[in-house]
Amino acid sequence: MNIPTITEELTHTFLLSLAAFLLAMFLTPIYTYFAYKYKFWKKQRSTSTTGEKLEVFTKLHANKFKRNIPTMAGMIFIIAITIVTMFNLDRGQTYLPLAALIGGAIVGLLDDIINLRGDGTGVAGLRSNIKFLMISALGIGLGWWFFDRLGVSSLHIPFLGDWSVGWLIIPIFAFAVVATGNAVNISDGLDGLAGGLLTISYGAFGVIALFQGHVILAGFCFTVVGALLSYVWFNIHPARFFMGDVGSFSLGAALGVVAMLTNTLFLLPIIGALFVIEAGSSAIQIFSKKVFKRKIFISAPVHHHLEAIGWPETKVTMRFWVIGAVSAFIGVFLALAGGSIS
Repeated sequence: MNIPTITEELTHTFLLSLAAFLLAMFLTPIYTYFAYKYKFWKKQRSTSTTGEKLEVFTKLHANKFKRNIPTMAGMIFIIAITIVTMFNLDRGQTYLPLAALIGGAIVGLLDDIINLRGDGTGVAGLRSNIKFLMISALGIGLGWWFFDRLGVSSLHIPFLGDWSVGWLIIPIFAFAVVATGNAVNISDGLDGLAGGLLTISYGAFGVIALFQGHVILAGFCFTVVGALLSYVWFNIHPARFFMGDVGSFSLGAALGVVAMLTNTLFLLPIIGALFVIEAGSSAIQIFSKKVFKRKIFISAPVHHHLEAIGWPETKVTMRFWVIGAVSAFIGVFLALAGGSIS
């Protein structure tokens, strides 16, 4: 074990994380000024994806939306992460996650702009099928680069070894981007929830990347952690602002890319277990309503169901953080024990 080398790597990632945190803190009052001046107020949707009125959700969050809360605060950490990553560029380690971050941000920004221009009724944003097509196109493009330019055509299965899939790595890559982007977007529904869970997940993948010797990729992960810590500082209850789709889609898409680059796709559902549970609860609710004409949850995703049965918003958020930290720890352990780190 080369102690000086490890010290240099840790110093490198720490400085990137600190730089992102400080830059995001610097950008926050600038964003806040323009957000309040031009009224970036979040308009809450009034109908679900299946068309019925969101009566339970509207009742749960009636007090929150009595005050104007700006959205699109994700632009703060998108800018901070992008600037810091310019000093940490590498073709094999940071091109793809940075491209996913920016590409996901563009899709989310369009959704947020439509939300701002809306009248507060209906879905309040891009139609879900349009967002799906845009994120899918992004995932396929990045997947092609992953396969053709980086020459990756296999997946590591913990405890079993590598599985060669050839060109099928492209749709698998796209699936990781689309699924994670949408799951994070669905989870962004309570003050501090998505920001805290993303901080934990990126921290876990940063540790895995460090153990793998991918110092530059680890630097990217901890750059995200630093920027997110600044965001969470202002987003905890009662939130000063929301990240918006520009934040959730960008960080979700980039998280899927990081999982592919560390060859730990099969550990992503463990490290990001809460994202899977949140997205799964919404999918189950939609399926049940369409097929059986009844709801499984009082309100979906599951964090709203827990609110509906009486849990305070802060309790839901903090307990989800705890579960997220435990699942991330398990994921890192499996990466170490399962042969993902060599």
